Amino acid sequence: MEKGGIVVFGGTAEGRELALAICRRCPGREVWVSVATGCGRELLEQGRPENLRLREGRLDREGMAGFFRQGGFAAAVDATHPYAREVSQNLRLACREAGLPCLGLRREATPLPGCRVAEDIRGAAAVCRELPGNILLATGAKELPAFCRELGTPERVFPRVLPVEESLRQCRRAGIPARQIVAMMGPFSRGLNLALMEQLSIAVLVTKDGGAAGGMPEKLDAAREHGAEVVVIRRPPQEEGLTQEEMIARLAEILGLGQEGGASPLPGGKEARG
Repeated sequence: MEKGGIVVFGGTAEGRELALAICRRCPGREVWVSVATGCGRELLEQGRPENLRLREGRLDREGMAGFFRQGGFAAAVDATHPYAREVSQNLRLACREAGLPCLGLRREATPLPGCRVAEDIRGAAAVCRELPGNILLATGAKELPAFCRELGTPERVFPRVLPVEESLRQCRRAGIPARQIVAMMGPFSRGLNLALMEQLSIAVLVTKDGGAAGGMPEKLDAAREHGAEVVVIRRPPQEEGLTQEEMIARLAEILGLGQEGGASPLPGGKEARG
């Protein structure tokens, strides 16, 4: 197996699909995927190609730079979540230090007619203070304590989080009773979203725009059918990125590979999120 391969950052659905497509396109090169949690690793372990390598755990800028020095990579891909601003910034800086190309994967935004848009998690909590009823918080666990502090009534909050200890710890920090924690790994269909909203008497859905891969259309459809208000945290501004097809072509160019055979079709997929 040749060194000088590719490293993909992000356990998103697009990141997983891209990594698998690169493995098929470049069977003689190592393709590394760096994921933050075991959930992303478990999804990639299923049917894992011979040239796919996995690294689990969060990295800061220095950790990324050290990882690059050890791996001898030809390029890095930012396939992290659109809201992971700090990770993306650290990745760009670490790539610059290592002299590596850093390529961003494009993720289309979702139209949000009828939704209330907040600038951040605290802004979303401020909006929710003006709305009555139970809240399904589908933004992940990291910002849950800040949301509950700003809201002031955590007994209204039903967080949907990944079934990992870190998420449950954040729920405990926020003062969420165990009976209100929904610990599940997506993707979530419209029907499952709707069933949860009906079972928990949800009046407000708070979410980030994870796009089609993050199950955003299914969330919106279920909320509209249920009659719940929707509060969406605005996406941070992002640099222009490449589509998956453009990314594969660019990486093949960087690796000095020809275009015969082209890129394999990419299957549709969802991301493990709230």
